[in-house]
Amino acid sequence: MHYSHLLHQLKQCIKLQAPLSEGQKIHAHILKTGLDFCLGHLSNVLIDLYGKCGHLQDALRVFEKMPNRDLFSWASILTAHNQANLPQCSLSLFGKMSSLDRWLKPDHFVFASLVKACASLSDARLGQQVHARFVVSPFSDDDVVKSSLVDMYAKCGLPDKACVVFDSICSKNLVSWTAVIFGYARRGRKCEAIEMLQRLEEKNLYAWTALISGLVHSGQYVDAFGLFSQMRRGGVEIEDPFVLSSITGAAASLAALVLGKQVHCLVLALGYDSCVFVGNALVDMYAKCSDVAAAKKIFDGMWERDVISWTSIIVGMAQHGRAGEALALYDEMILVGLKPNEVTFVGLIYACSHVGLVERGRDLFTSMVKDYGLNPSLHHYTCLLDVYSRSGHLNAAEDLLINMPFQPDEAAWAALLSACKRHGNTDMGVRVADCLLTLGPQDPSTCILLSNVYAGSGIWKNVSKVRKVMEDMETKKEPGYSWIDLGKESLVFYAGESSIPMKNEISYLLKEMDAKMRKRGYVPDTSLVLHDMEQQEKERQLFWHSERLAVAYGLLKSVPGAVIRIVKNLRVCGDCHTVLKFICSITNREIIVRDASRFHHFKDGKCSCCDFW
Repeated sequence: MHYSHLLHQLKQCIKLQAPLSEGQKIHAHILKTGLDFCLGHLSNVLIDLYGKCGHLQDALRVFEKMPNRDLFSWASILTAHNQANLPQCSLSLFGKMSSLDRWLKPDHFVFASLVKACASLSDARLGQQVHARFVVSPFSDDDVVKSSLVDMYAKCGLPDKACVVFDSICSKNLVSWTAVIFGYARRGRKCEAIEMLQRLEEKNLYAWTALISGLVHSGQYVDAFGLFSQMRRGGVEIEDPFVLSSITGAAASLAALVLGKQVHCLVLALGYDSCVFVGNALVDMYAKCSDVAAAKKIFDGMWERDVISWTSIIVGMAQHGRAGEALALYDEMILVGLKPNEVTFVGLIYACSHVGLVERGRDLFTSMVKDYGLNPSLHHYTCLLDVYSRSGHLNAAEDLLINMPFQPDEAAWAALLSACKRHGNTDMGVRVADCLLTLGPQDPSTCILLSNVYAGSGIWKNVSKVRKVMEDMETKKEPGYSWIDLGKESLVFYAGESSIPMKNEISYLLKEMDAKMRKRGYVPDTSLVLHDMEQQEKERQLFWHSERLAVAYGLLKSVPGAVIRIVKNLRVCGDCHTVLKFICSITNREIIVRDASRFHHFKDGKCSCCDFW
C-alpha cells in the first residue's frame, strides 16, 4: 500500500470519526512495512488520530518513537493532552520542547494549544507568559490564537484583558464574541455583557447561552431567568440544549420548584429529555428544590447515565438524610462499571455520618485513594471527621484533625467542638475551643457554641473574649433571611423584621403555636442569643427568627396539607429546629427547610437530620 494512500486513509478515519480499530489496522500495516521510521507525516496523523480517540498513551508511544519531530508533532501531542483533560501535562511537555527539539520555535498551532491548557487550569499568570511569547513571535497577528487568548482571559476572570485582545482581532468569530460575553457575565458585570451582546449583529442561541450561563455562574439567577424569557420572546430557536441545563441550574440554586418544573416542561416539549447533561441538571434541580422523589424518578427514566448522573442522585439522597438509598445507589453504580469521582465520595461519607456507619465511612475514604487514585480534599477529611465525631469516636476525630495534610478550617474545628459538647467530653471540648478561639471565628453560630462550652466549664474570661468577637462581628455579619415559594408568589423574611405582610396574622399564629408547644414541653433555648438582655427579650428575639415567619406565612397562605418549602441563607438555629419539629406535629404538615448546611425534612415531630447538623 502506497504512502499517499495510507495517509489519505488515516485522514479519512479522523474526518469520518471511524472506529479506532480501522486506524489501528492501518498503523499495524505501517509498522509492518517500516514506514513509520522514514515518513514523519504519517506519525503526525497517527498522533492526531489517537489523541482524538482518547488513546493518549498510544499517541505518546508514536510521538516518542519519532526520530525527527516537527511543529505539527508537538501541536498534535499537546492537543492530545488537552483533549485528555491533562492541561498541566501539556504545559510540562512543552517545557521539554526546547531541550528535545531545540531548533523548533512554537508556531500558532502550538501557541493555541498552550493557551487552551492555561484556560483549562484558569491560570492567568501562565497564560500571560504564553501571551507575551506570542506577541514577540512571528505569528502575533494570528486571529485563532487571539481567540484562544480571549477565551483564556474570560475563563480566568479577566474580562477587560479579554476585551482588549478581542478588539485587536481582525476577523472576529462567534467563539471570541461568546467568550467576552461570558467573561463579563460570569464576573457579575451584566451591563457590559449585555452591551457586548447588543454589538453582535447576529444574536444567536450561542451568544444568548454565553450571557445566561455566565450570569448563572456569577449567582445572578433572577437576571438569568429574565434574559432567558427575553430570548424566548425574541423567537430564538433552542437548537442546542446547553442553555436549558444552565437555566435549570438557576432554578436549583434558587430552590424555585415551580420555575424548575416549567423548565422541565420546556425540556420535554423540545425533546431534550434524552440528553444526558440536561437530565443530570434536572436530577440536581429537583433534589435541591427538596423534591427528592422527583429527582429519583428523573434518574430512573434516564436512557443513559454517566458519573455525574449517579453522583447527583447519590449526593441528593445523602443531603436529604436518605443514607441507605445513597449507599445502595453507589453499589449499583459500581456494578454497572462506572468510576466514582471526588464529589461522589463527599456525598457517600456524608451519608455515613448521619446513620452512624463508622466503618463504612472509613472504608469509603480508604477506597477513594486505594481503589480509584483520588486525592482527598479538606472537604473529604471534614466529612470523615463528622463520621467519627457524630458516633462518639472523639479521639479518632481529634487525631484525624491534627494529622490530616490540610490546615483545619473553622467548620472542621466547630464540628468536633459540637460533638464534644454533645457527648459531654469537657476536657477535649475546652482544648478544641481554645484552638478555635485562636483561629479567630467568623461564624456567629461558632461563637455561640464557643460561649456555651466555656460557660459550661466556668471559663468566664474566655466567654468575655467570645462576646467581644461577637460584638465586632455584629456590624458585618450577613442578616439571616428565609425565602418561601408558594408557586404564584414568593416572599423573603428577614430576622427581626418589623414591617412584614400579614404581620398581625403571623404574630397571632406564632403565639398560638407557642402556647401549644409549651403545653407539650417546649422551653426556649435562649443560650443561642449571645447578648446581654433580659430573658423575655431573648425569647422575643427567637420568636421573630426568619424561618418561623416564613413557616407561619406558609401555613396561612398555602393549600391545606401542602408541603411547606423554605430556603434559609444561614444555618437553622437549634431553637428554631426544635420549634419546627413541634409545629409540623401540631399542624400535621410536612415542612422542608434547606439551610446553609443541608436539607431538614420535618414530619411527625421529627427531622431527617436526626438532630445533628
